[in-house]
Amino acid sequence: MEENSLSELYVREVSLIRKPPKESYLRKLPVVCALTKAPIQFHGPVTFFVGENGTGKSTLIEALAVVMGFNPEGGTRNFNFSTQETHSELYDCIRVAKGIKPLRDGFFLRAESFYNVATNIDDLDSEPSFGRPVIDSYGGVSLHHQSHGESFMALAENRFGGNGLYILDEPEAALSPMKLMRLMCRIDKLVKQHSQFIIATHSPILMTFPGATTYELSADGIRSVDYRETEHYQMTRRFLENPDKMLKILFSDNSKRKQD
Repeated sequence: MEENSLSELYVREVSLIRKPPKESYLRKLPVVCALTKAPIQFHGPVTFFVGENGTGKSTLIEALAVVMGFNPEGGTRNFNFSTQETHSELYDCIRVAKGIKPLRDGFFLRAESFYNVATNIDDLDSEPSFGRPVIDSYGGVSLHHQSHGESFMALAENRFGGNGLYILDEPEAALSPMKLMRLMCRIDKLVKQHSQFIIATHSPILMTFPGATTYELSADGIRSVDYRETEHYQMTRRFLENPDKMLKILFSDNSKRKQD
């Protein structure tokens, strides 16, 4: 894989410029606590944020996307729809050190709100227009007329065009293992076309992407790790190597909790 030089990255660093309000839940998030100690630096074209639920992965990349000009619910920087104001105020507390290259393309994918993006595309195409239908950039078939996984792949393979910043929040949510490998092929191709990916994920498959930086978030802070060191990888491997034993332990513990 041909890696971009640091000067070609669109996002080089994220730092905290002010603490969230005292009453905000953000102050307790491990990612915010980590940012109070040091900025997060990006060292290559693919960066993963991993960690248990509640550590702040999605909150961080949502704030990063908003600072970079993307719609909080997802889409390109041209999308401006809003179904509900649910994004956090973290975007107002961080500073993003940008690269020197102009951003030609980009997309913020949120698995939980991609339905809203698909609806907005259909709404835009239902209005009179003299230009090409918006859906043409996504493969020509309404994203609502495809399975969740197929619509994700239609986005990645048709709309992601290179020379761009792609911020993905748990893209594995709709993808089979085979589709995940297909997505990795697409990421590899786009990296070679001078793109940068910042991804929050729970997928051990996705984490194996060659040369990627993996940041693991926990109550102890944030650290750069090899994907083999992540709890996600180790737990998945132990389970798949001996599922009968793991299930016996899990169900036994569950019975004990019920008795207590």
